[in-house]
Amino acid sequence: MTPEEALSANVSDVAPLIEKRKLSPVALAEASLARLEGAGKALNAVASLTRDRALAEARAVEKDLAAGKKRGPLQGIPYGVKDLVAARGAPTTWGAAMFEDRRIDDDATVVRRLHDAGAVLVAKLSMIELAGAFGYDSAATSATGPAKNPWDPARWTCGSSSGSAAAVAAGLVGFAIASETWGSIVCPSAFCGVSGLRPTYGRVPRTGTMALSWTMDKLGPMARSAEDCQLVLGAIAGPDADDLSSLSSPADLKVSSFARDYRVGVVRVEGPVWPDEEAHAAFEDALRLLARLGCRIEEAKLPELPFEEVAQIVLACEQVAAFRPLLDDPNLDAGLREKGRTALEASRAISGADYVRAMQARRLMQKALDGVFEKYDVLIAPGVSFVATPLDASLEQAFSGPDPLGAAGNLAGLPCVTIPCGFTRAGLPVGMQIVGRPLEERRILALARLYQQRTEWHDRRPPAPGAAPKPSA
Repeated sequence: MTPEEALSANVSDVAPLIEKRKLSPVALAEASLARLEGAGKALNAVASLTRDRALAEARAVEKDLAAGKKRGPLQGIPYGVKDLVAARGAPTTWGAAMFEDRRIDDDATVVRRLHDAGAVLVAKLSMIELAGAFGYDSAATSATGPAKNPWDPARWTCGSSSGSAAAVAAGLVGFAIASETWGSIVCPSAFCGVSGLRPTYGRVPRTGTMALSWTMDKLGPMARSAEDCQLVLGAIAGPDADDLSSLSSPADLKVSSFARDYRVGVVRVEGPVWPDEEAHAAFEDALRLLARLGCRIEEAKLPELPFEEVAQIVLACEQVAAFRPLLDDPNLDAGLREKGRTALEASRAISGADYVRAMQARRLMQKALDGVFEKYDVLIAPGVSFVATPLDASLEQAFSGPDPLGAAGNLAGLPCVTIPCGFTRAGLPVGMQIVGRPLEERRILALARLYQQRTEWHDRRPPAPGAAPKPSA
């Protein structure tokens, strides 16, 4: 396997070659940097390259391997982080032009842990400005421009982890670290045909990362398979004394063999129909395959509670608090877009009493969701109920439909894995999300891995940059 071939392969397939010294981490890092410089920047997926650091880390890995020092399956694998994650020596812009020259002296905890695991940081990856704080209605709301989808560069990757999804899908990095407050791992993974894992709230510490909503933000991996996501989670999860919200218990990621017996609740959104019937058919085909594998598929309904309204109140209040220094600085405040200013004023109008009531309702919602999981082992829904949108689409219109499972899952801190489950004839990926109880990453990953063992959707790769998309068979 050449370094170029390895970049498009799964981490689980590349790791043994690195360990046996059949593949050079330095050559792999150089190939990744070259792709990021070319295709990555053409896709607007790159915020900045970490060339010197990457080559130094890759050389250190080669020296460790020569000495017989093994650090695990991520050793020598090039990766990128969403540009709200601090990395020593590189700019951390939060996707905003006003912060283009800012550097943070210390590595975020996830970067430090991946360094200890032997992974090689090659890039900071593009994102929507301030992770979408105070709203946005255009894919161009980013200092690097609209992130282009590798499957069709005339379409978007979704936000706010836009560059992370593009870089993984295009084979620029082995995996990426993304974040989700509400949809920012699920949607880009679905649009770009990659596997994305939103861990339980607190599973992965957030020290050294931008805060949007302290009680909803989560960091997680994007990779080309659920197995690879599991490998990355094993390296970054665990308590952190500097993040008081981090969970004290380690992640139990031993592979479960009981996924075939799962009780699967299918959550369907009432209201707008699928804009693309091919995408709808792909999701239904996925459900039929799971049934053939032994899962008990049943229609499920979420409790009739105002999940989205409560999530909006919590997010609105917490983002005002998180960005207080910016909002109090007239020079920085001037950088906010007009839509952001309108949303900011609306957020400031929410009272403290409203926030407290929303948090009280949130606890009741968590208990109600516990009741749902007494009936089902996992819940399944489309990743997004439509395929990747054109770059010039009005996002306010495209995303105007309901998203109760996204709101409920993020309010309650539930883990979720999103995986590709088919393609349209135009060659656009369709995603499926699997949601579980808190702390049950092992359960949702087991089902995702079972599905991927029986399908090849996650093994498909987009056309080379500049080539025309190939129709799906």
